[in-house]
Amino acid sequence: MRVLFVSYPAIGHVFPTVPLAWALRSAGHEVLVASAGDALEAANAGLHVADVSPGFQLEDFLQSTAGELMSRLRNPGPDGVDPMDGLRLFQHLNDHLADGIVRTADAFRPDLIVFEQIFVSGLIAAARLGVPAVQHNFGFARGTGLRELTLSMLTETMARHGVEQVPDRVPVLDIAPPSMVEPERDGWSMRPVPYNSGAVLPDWLLEQPRRRRIGVTLGTATVHINGLGPVQRLLAAASEVDAEFVLALGEVDTAALGTLPGNVRVVGWVPLTALLQTCDAAVHHGGAGTTLAALNAGVPQLVLPDGADRYINAEAVRDRGNGLFGTADDLSAEVLGGLLSDDKMTAVAREVREEIATMPTPASLVPRLEELAAGR
Repeated sequence: MRVLFVSYPAIGHVFPTVPLAWALRSAGHEVLVASAGDALEAANAGLHVADVSPGFQLEDFLQSTAGELMSRLRNPGPDGVDPMDGLRLFQHLNDHLADGIVRTADAFRPDLIVFEQIFVSGLIAAARLGVPAVQHNFGFARGTGLRELTLSMLTETMARHGVEQVPDRVPVLDIAPPSMVEPERDGWSMRPVPYNSGAVLPDWLLEQPRRRRIGVTLGTATVHINGLGPVQRLLAAASEVDAEFVLALGEVDTAALGTLPGNVRVVGWVPLTALLQTCDAAVHHGGAGTTLAALNAGVPQLVLPDGADRYINAEAVRDRGNGLFGTADDLSAEVLGGLLSDDKMTAVAREVREEIATMPTPASLVPRLEELAAGR
């Protein structure tokens, strides 16, 4: 079986699909990932990748072609983000990359297409070829309605590729813990197996921490866009908390932070999954992958959402009771210490970790995908 994965051109969207791609490859199937920009990082997972738009850089593209739209999304008014602005962005990106995705699909001739929930151009390519497709969600945002609305804005894109309609019903691989979301129509529950790319782990990460530890990350883009303000607020409170803080901020210049408290370690980039397994709590920006990694680790989390689906993720954590929904203003010693001392929150976090462990693994779903591709 030949399987084409289609993803939004960003790490946070392609990484959640890697475990299923691994499972299919391990079962002997041929897998190709079609995307662009930072999503080409999937090649470092040992997967074959097709660059559907050589030289594409997401941030440059958005600023040059949708600058006003991006400004509204990043600086919402008093009524918050207009959901239609997000849909227009998805429409814009799908249309721009659809030609390359369809060209890749035509050449690869897959038996099945797995498309990440935002990149419905994969579904268009499947309809063009007459092969089944599966939607792969990446977090807590529900994808069926989003898919339908985005497709309704892509009629010209579909016509350009000779597609009159796409299937109304599409299987949806849902990696969110069932106790934290409304079920998807046509949903297939699948365990979220965190993937953060490989690395040689530093010695300190392989050793048992000498004191309680809080992992801090703001994702791959937030710090570059919004600056180090939240980190500076955390540092102001860190010295009053009896814990070690590990700041995994990626490739960011932290010189402006000045002298750090003795209980703060700045590490640049480390695999988040490995870090959180050594932590007692997490503070982060609310990205779906980060939220799910903290859930897999079974640790309480303080979520500081700043856009996109991150508010949805933060609300899911707060409502389930395994973490807090906050802002940078909440980064006080009292709140940070509370993450470590709230026994009820810790118990719920461990309960969700156990729930995740019972979800069907990506490998267990391979036979079902084989049957779908064979038309059974």
